[in-house]
Amino acid sequence: MKKTTVLLIEDNEQNRYLATFLLEAHNYTVISACDGAQGIDLAERILPHLILLDIQRPTMDGYTVARKMRNNPRLKHIPIVAVTSYAMSGDKERALASGCNGYIEKPIVPETFVTEIEAYLKDPRREGAP
Repeated sequence: MKKTTVLLIEDNEQNRYLATFLLEAHNYTVISACDGAQGIDLAERILPHLILLDIQRPTMDGYTVARKMRNNPRLKHIPIVAVTSYAMSGDKERALASGCNGYIEKPIVPETFVTEIEAYLKDPRREGAP
């Protein structure tokens, strides 16, 4: 049986480590990208089951990355979940408007993180946080 592949687009090494550790402990394959352009390139090549996208990114912010993915016919069906420290009024709505299917605030909660993202694998049309 093929493992579920998650593309993690995150520039912070500690955040990348924690998310990867949690997902791999639940039998997911995690591919990481440190910036938006690399993330888009990897997504086109590996066609992951889910994309976890940090919004606060150097060079290309996560909103731009999500819009580019939604405009790409090969990627537009893949669920994208924003994982971000942006928690001000309107940030969740902005992430969803840019093409993200969901929104998880940082710091992530290790006990619930995998369950939260699994909701988007079961129903990729789902919008909003679980």
